[in-house]
Parts: sequence; structure tokens; C-alpha cells
Amino acid sequence: IEESKLDELQKSIIRVSREEYAKKPISYDENVLTYSNGVREPWCADYVSWVMREAGSPLVNPNSGGWRIPGVLTLREYYKSKGRFKDAAGYTPKVGDVAIYVNTSSFNMSRQHTNIVLKVDGAKITTIGGNEYGRLRVITQELKPGVKGLVGYGVLPQ
Repeated sequence: IEESKLDELQKSIIRVSREEYAKKPISYDENVLTYSNGVREPWCADYVSWVMREAGSPLVNPNSGGWRIPGVLTLREYYKSKGRFKDAAGYTPKVGDVAIYVNTSSFNMSRQHTNIVLKVDGAKITTIGGNEYGRLRVITQELKPGVKGLVGYGVLPQ
């Protein structure tokens, strides 16, 4: 990942993601339980929340006030309430954006999913996501609205 044009928050998200990927977390090892505050649950949004906190841009759960937003739909509503949700149609994501998928079974047999954009390369994005088939996974996929249920992105604060 070329970091020379990234801001400090984006670089921090990449650094935290690399460190966590090296640990090879799987459901429900000590790393995953750290992301979820010890709760055994689908952990994709927990991972996103944890990375954002560790990278210096913590989220705020609208229900509890805590740093962890464990539900994908609540995560999407959080970004919408902050004016930081971009519909997938017509938006080109940036490093550090949070991709949000709804009505999908592509990643982990759930109806919602989320992961973090690490790289944008033409018509493809590379993401890192927790609980993708029970593990932390990096994948490259088409950058198209609707692919794998992609509905939009939570964007970093300006």
C-alpha cells in the first residue's frame, strides 16, 4: 500500500490493520474477544470499531455512548447521523473508509457486513474485514454498488 499520499489517520488505520492481520485472529480467540469487549457475537463491526479507536478516530455508539458499535445497521446509522455516509453509487472510496454491505451472505452467512478499505485501484478495492468466514481477511473485489450487497461507505472525519 502506497502511503506517501495518505494523511496521518489513514496511515494509522493501515498500521493497526497490519498489526492485527499479523496476529491471524479467528473466532473467538483472545484477539477477537478484545475487539468485542469479551462478547461472543458476529464481530465484523466490532473489528471496525476497535480499529478506528486504536487508530485515533473512535466511534461513539448512539445507544451506549461507548466506543464499540457491534451492529452493522447501527454503524450505518451512526455514519448517517454524522453526515459521513456516502452511497456506493457515485462515490469512490478512500483508504480508511468503512464499506457497508446489507442483505448479503457473501462474507459470513449474515445479512449485514462491514470492512475497511485499504486500497483503491481503478475498479477494484482491497479491504480488511473481521469475521469473514470466522477470521480476519484481506480481499480484493470489484468496486461496484450492489456487489456483495455493497450499499455505501462510512467516511473518515474531515
